[in-house]
Amino acid sequence: MNTNGIADVYASQIAANDKTNPAAKTNKTYGKQIGNPQLSEKAQKYYEKLKKKYKNMDFILVSADQKEQAEANVGKYGSNKSLIVLIDDEKIEKMAEDESYRKKYEGILDKATGQFAQMKESLGSNADSVKAFGMKFDDYGNASFFAVVDKSLAAQKDRIQQKHDQKIADKKAAEKKAEQKEKQDKILEKHKRPEDLVTVEASSWDDLLQKINETVAMGRSDMVQSQAETYVGQQFDYTI
Repeated sequence: MNTNGIADVYASQIAANDKTNPAAKTNKTYGKQIGNPQLSEKAQKYYEKLKKKYKNMDFILVSADQKEQAEANVGKYGSNKSLIVLIDDEKIEKMAEDESYRKKYEGILDKATGQFAQMKESLGSNADSVKAFGMKFDDYGNASFFAVVDKSLAAQKDRIQQKHDQKIADKKAAEKKAEQKEKQDKILEKHKRPEDLVTVEASSWDDLLQKINETVAMGRSDMVQSQAETYVGQQFDYTI
């Protein structure tokens, strides 16, 4: 009976659990993460350097088995102040070991820094309707971009602007209306409909910009339609 194969497997398992071995992977937290990602000591050090190098980005380390789950819930992981970067532990391992692979991915991150700033500037006021911006990589080194858009924010902003532009003779009545509206907005925010949050994806920043603007416009259109529907069969007291 040949036991060499069994011995080799056993030796590799010992090496994987040996904390003094740079290639050993350990269970540990790496900042923001999804699932149970594991990195070798070398990959851990590289990952920390990567996060420091791109301080304007919000890295989220994902275990390989949780990639689909992470992409499905991107809106929960960040804000529109920084660019979310979803990256799995397998890619970090390879980036730590393979210089050409690392340069390819870091080159994409370098470009994204300026592209993200330009994107927000191009969106103008529509940027306020985006809850999160992000990017991810496939297994072939291609980057794609995504944004989580809250359609209700665009409609809400329009309502506020319309209210601001109105000339209200009675100041006390205006203050009372504003107070009532503020309470209503808080209730709406607390019970926000899932359909208000839309995740759009694109293979380029230009396409993402277009899809965000289209989604925000759709939110405004929905607001106009829903308001028209509520007018049917209702009476209003304009003395409030």
